[in-house]
Amino acid sequence: MRLFPCALIAAASLLVSGGQGVAKPKSDRISFDMVAANNCLPDAEGEVTIKSDGEAEDMTVSVSGLPPKTGFDFFVIQFPTGPNFGLSWYQGDIETNGAGKGVQHFRGRFNIETFIVAPGMPAPAPKVFDDNATTNPPTPPVQIYHLGLWFNSPDDARAAGCPANVTPFNGEHHAGIQVLNTSNFLPGNGPLFNLQ
Repeated sequence: MRLFPCALIAAASLLVSGGQGVAKPKSDRISFDMVAANNCLPDAEGEVTIKSDGEAEDMTVSVSGLPPKTGFDFFVIQFPTGPNFGLSWYQGDIETNGAGKGVQHFRGRFNIETFIVAPGMPAPAPKVFDDNATTNPPTPPVQIYHLGLWFNSPDDARAAGCPANVTPFNGEHHAGIQVLNTSNFLPGNGPLFNLQ
């Protein structure tokens, strides 16, 4: 039996590690899908690619199967589905074209280190909108690894044949329902966890 060099290296690695296997090489790039969050938009889908340069990540989100010429709001969230999405932050907007497709680029931290923290005591928070909290709750670091996309307006959701429920997922806290999410991943292990 003839062993090729890569097979010899793998076999040697298994011996050195006590038969536990070899750790997967770290990648600086991941790609994954987002899935439809509601039956009213069965063709909704998204594709996300994240590339790290070590200092930050570039995330490109491509969506399709959505209503044409419509605004949507994109969030990094703790849990993929509601009603409890956990801690969430507003990342930006995606606008669809006449064919119901959209693309947006975001730069930030989108990897295993993505988290929200509020150390110490509650701190005063600015009250800009009527539903704003005036203080933050203290919390140790909470990792958040999921993504979600919402209609910017309940009226847009209604026009698309979807429920017109009001959610806080836009800049004025008067958005429509969620249309895409990463519920194709486990609740505690969203896709951002996979970029080491």
